[in-house]
Amino acid sequence: MDIRIVPVAKANRALVTALRLAPEQMDFVAGNADSLREARSDRDARPRAVMAGDQLVGFLMYEAPRDDDEARIYRFMVDRAWQGRGYGKAALRAVLEEIQGLGHIRHVSICYEPENEAARRLY
Repeated sequence: MDIRIVPVAKANRALVTALRLAPEQMDFVAGNADSLREARSDRDARPRAVMAGDQLVGFLMYEAPRDDDEARIYRFMVDRAWQGRGYGKAALRAVLEEIQGLGHIRHVSICYEPENEAARRLY
């Protein structure tokens, strides 16, 4: 499975904001447009597009401040059309590899709503 994460940039921003969750998942994570607005004012935020080959399938965002040894993954979603195919698990592996490559991180935490059973099983 060719899953990779790439920085969200001007070229893919509109596609990232067009990603959708199933209606019953809407309360589990902030909207991608809101997350990208937040990232503009947070120098530690690292928004990432989740790609399956050339297809955008999800979005995540984490922070890894240089003055801290903990990274925090606080946004994570796979578009409803692409769920159930292993992309979430592969994206989690990819972001953990990216975080490990930073060199200064010793701990990683992830935030999710306790009612989100799929997230609980994944993490």
